[in-house]
Amino acid sequence: MVRGKGRMGSAGEGIGLVFLTLALCIAIMSEQCQGRSAYEEPANCLRLECAPYQVIHSQKDYEIRSYRTATWISTSPVNSNSYRDAVGHGFNILAAYIQGNNDQAANINMTAPVLVDMFSSTASSRNRTFTVHLYLPQKYQNNPPLSRQVHPVKLPKHRHAAVKRFGGFMNDTNIPGQVLALKKSLEGTPWESSIARTQSRGRVPCSVAGYNSPYEYENRANEVMFWFD
Repeated sequence: MVRGKGRMGSAGEGIGLVFLTLALCIAIMSEQCQGRSAYEEPANCLRLECAPYQVIHSQKDYEIRSYRTATWISTSPVNSNSYRDAVGHGFNILAAYIQGNNDQAANINMTAPVLVDMFSSTASSRNRTFTVHLYLPQKYQNNPPLSRQVHPVKLPKHRHAAVKRFGGFMNDTNIPGQVLALKKSLEGTPWESSIARTQSRGRVPCSVAGYNSPYEYENRANEVMFWFD
């Protein structure tokens, strides 16, 4: 009887170890998918102030973020059939603003990313609408310098974003492919239906975010983003 009890005890300990191992594996997998970024912090965020966010879910090909509402500076909408032309025009206006073309004559540190909201063209026009935004440093969050060329806005207008990162230089050729790749990655997920519900309630842009200047050729970080609540 004593030997039998010993064998039962060993068996019980073995089963317990199996369940503990499974629990640890599940915990590790959960940690990988929730709260841990799929992407490293962009290199420029080590020297520039970047818009803060929290990763709430990640996979190899995308991550889901939650952004805090913050003050950004924004151009007026630019109608164009060229991403490059529209963003070049918009960023020149923002660059002048942070270099002192504002009512405080303030030289404002560059931040990241440059965020571009893109709205599709209507049936009657091939042009798309682009709005270019730049995150304001904490120093100016509550008292942004004003200008006739730009205006402060509270962003994001939606709580969450599905994000896919890619390298190189953004242009009219590679952005659509990255948008389609993100859409494909989200197929069959709860995020896909959340994005669809948000878009059904009104006009929601697809956004792109760039973390590098045009003069940086290595370690470039770009992102496509779908917003949702």
